[in-house]
Order: sequence, then structure tokens, then C-alpha cells
Amino acid sequence: MDRFHDEQTPFVFIDGIEKLSYKIAYINLTESSKKALFMAKAEILGIMRLRKVYGSQQPLKGIHLVACLHLTAQTGIMIKKFLLL
Repeated sequence: MDRFHDEQTPFVFIDGIEKLSYKIAYINLTESSKKALFMAKAEILGIMRLRKVYGSQQPLKGIHLVACLHLTAQTGIMIKKFLLL
């Protein structure tokens, strides 16, 4: 049996796109995560500057952005800002 038919794997298919369903395992970590995202903004000033300079032009509009499974706070900020370009 492959991963698409394995009942243990929670896949959802929407318009031919495979998406994983999820739940928040430790909801009490949300505040510390928000703090980590805030601190990450200060560490990636170049990305923040790109948003300020090119945000209104949206040069990346329509692209597909892919990220790794291990996300850091910095990666989260980068993805959020790239989505606005």
C-alpha cells in the first residue's frame, strides 16, 4: 500500500494538490513562537528591505514558493515577506 492509500497518513487532496492536514501539538508555545518571529525580523533586515522597496510592484506574484520541513523563525518571516512581493 502506498502513502496515498495508507489510512495512517492524513492527506487531503484539493484541486489535484496534495496537502497534509495538521493540528497544533503544543498550543501553549504560540506566544514564544510569536516572540521568535518578532526577533527573526531583526535578524533578516535584507528581506525586510526587499519588502519595503519592491512590495508595491509584487515582482514575485504568481510564483510557487517551496520551503523545507524544518522551518526556523527566520524562514517563516522570509516566506511571509516573499508572499507579499
